[in-house]
Amino acid sequence: MSDQKTKVWFITGASRGFGRIWAEAALKRGDKVAATARKLESIAALKETFGDNVLTLELDVTNAAQAREAVQQAHAHFGRLDVVLNNAGYSLVGTIEEAPADDVRAMFDTNIFGAVIVIQAALPLLREQGYGHILGTSSNLGHVTLPVIGYYASSKWAFEAIHESLALEVKQFNIKVTIIEPGAYATEFGTPESLKFAPSMDIYDGFKANFFESLQNMERGNPAATPDSLFKAVDAENPPLRLSLGSNNLPWVRGAYAERMAEWEAWEEVAIAAQGN
Repeated sequence: MSDQKTKVWFITGASRGFGRIWAEAALKRGDKVAATARKLESIAALKETFGDNVLTLELDVTNAAQAREAVQQAHAHFGRLDVVLNNAGYSLVGTIEEAPADDVRAMFDTNIFGAVIVIQAALPLLREQGYGHILGTSSNLGHVTLPVIGYYASSKWAFEAIHESLALEVKQFNIKVTIIEPGAYATEFGTPESLKFAPSMDIYDGFKANFFESLQNMERGNPAATPDSLFKAVDAENPPLRLSLGSNNLPWVRGAYAERMAEWEAWEEVAIAAQGN
């Protein structure tokens, strides 16, 4: 088992947003971090600031060979990997009708298959060392959804299912899994680097304008307040499968599940009749 006082992290998407904030916070508390990003220059400052405690690696998570090499290099460099954090991802903005299938596939390549690639690269090493903690950045939109970013939400619903299954499969190897579910935060996630816009259809212009206006009024949390909560989960003997970040998530999810339960129960007789016995 690794030294509980310090941990070695492997973080994807460390150039900005939560990935950058959490990488810097881990380093500031004395941990070691293998920080990865699509462009090495975007994380060069980490090396300048934190020296030998950080290893910066270029990684496009959709490139399986590059991912395997990066994970192995990080493990060899530090001698172990305690935490593997899949944070790389972006949002596709557009209605279900507007978004081209190729754009949806490209987003899933990063948000889902990129995470799977890194997990599959890391698992043999984590099994061999006899422990590890796999973290994945999902969203409160892994349980609820909104119009216009439905494809992004769908990637997070898939992300949640994959990690929940993973947790059951790797528990036998003393490997833990935590899904991180941030709500709305004032990060760079809303910048052009983190968004791709589908071609627009005129018939949705008014609807989308109203939607974007409603987003402007959404309360956003301070991302700098998140590291302590993350560390509590990482340092816990029995970390949660799901870690919600933010004060607005649970009320929204609670309401959504209450509506689902009410609808399922209202149609329960129809469901039972379909059993056929």
